[in-house]
Amino acid sequence: MINTIKDLNIVNMIGEDRGVFQAIVKVPAGFMVAYELDTDLPSLNRWRKGALQTIQFKKEGTCTWHTVFARKGSKVVIMDLKIAEQLEVGTVNQLFYNTNLYDQGQYQAMRAKTWADKVFVINGLEK
Repeated sequence: MINTIKDLNIVNMIGEDRGVFQAIVKVPAGFMVAYELDTDLPSLNRWRKGALQTIQFKKEGTCTWHTVFARKGSKVVIMDLKIAEQLEVGTVNQLFYNTNLYDQGQYQAMRAKTWADKVFVINGLEK
């Protein structure tokens, strides 16, 4: 995993742990709403452009929420490693094109050529 995006901190809060996710989303009326999500890692493309503000994760057996994705204005400032590993160019181009995630230098560093390519994982390498 390689990150060349300025001001984006990659954290590793989820790891292999199980738990519950919560999303803080801006609704059309302008206020924030918290949605409790399933235990599966949420895909960032399930919300409309500009709605998703924060994703939090609560490990099983604890009562503390950890921020694993956060926006601050037009910048994504925190992203968990698990979310970063699954993030595709198409999701960024459609929903986050006005943020710091839309970075052609990052795409080039990861050899991304299509919208299905990953943003933070080197594409085209055989495993």
